[in-house]
Amino acid sequence: MITLHSLADFPKDLRSVVTLGTFDGVHEGHRAILARLMEAAKKTDAVSVVLTFYPHPRSVVEHATAVQWLNTLEEKEQLLADLGIDYLIVLPFTPAFSQQSAEEFVLNYLVNGLHIQQIIIGHDHRFGKNRSANFDDLVLFGQKYQFDVEQITAQEIEAVAVSSTKVRNQLLAGDVAQAKRLLGGAYMLKGLVVHGKQLGRTIGFPTANLQWNNADKLLPQQGVYVVEVEALGKRYRGMLNIGNNPTVDGTGWHVEVHLLNFTGDLYGQWVTVWFCERLRDEMKFQSVEALKTQLALDRIQAEHYSA
Repeated sequence: MITLHSLADFPKDLRSVVTLGTFDGVHEGHRAILARLMEAAKKTDAVSVVLTFYPHPRSVVEHATAVQWLNTLEEKEQLLADLGIDYLIVLPFTPAFSQQSAEEFVLNYLVNGLHIQQIIIGHDHRFGKNRSANFDDLVLFGQKYQFDVEQITAQEIEAVAVSSTKVRNQLLAGDVAQAKRLLGGAYMLKGLVVHGKQLGRTIGFPTANLQWNNADKLLPQQGVYVVEVEALGKRYRGMLNIGNNPTVDGTGWHVEVHLLNFTGDLYGQWVTVWFCERLRDEMKFQSVEALKTQLALDRIQAEHYSA
């Protein structure tokens, strides 16, 4: 898949089938729509294009509070590429962009920019200045500029909305196993290993302290999780804690992962974590020895975890 941030880079000799949306999470509800997109592109000898905007239009037009995302842009790129999408177009959504008319958007971006052959769009989609145009207007533009418009039904839109809400609620409740089923794969987090207080190594459980790469990324509920970790090009099983380490620290908010059967230095390395199962709440123990005993039990559960 090719990611572009300007339509000037889109090849002039290609025709496209396009869908618009945030596709946050790229979950099962989204995947049904994306499968239709790829099928339509294949039938018409065109390329499949997902067109999205950053930042989210609501944050620019309505000055809405920042949303916590299921995916960073980098993660979304990886997931869409894995599905087989040809192009991801990420356009900057600015106040100036929001002021163009619906027809200007269609002509400048879809027709002249993407050489659109077909668009697959929600029945309730609104676009243009003040969101003044709707699906029926898009059909008229399609007739004028010679591209087809295919509707995503109310039922399909509802399925996407329900799936998105369920995934968020499950993650916020710590139910990463159920979230995995809807997402079609384990929830991921990418982080840079930074120096922490190195308390874990003093009790026999050295951890990598993660600094994730987007403050708007949604984190699962506080607690201890079984995870899979990719580090230095290899996969490891791990135990991850989200919280404030109440037994030995109790301050701040940390994401720390202990890799099973790993020795080495990860400082300054990017790692990817996939959440498999929640083991328990974060707890304050009466002593460090009690904490060590519980961590040993956690490690046994992590070692025996089976997807």
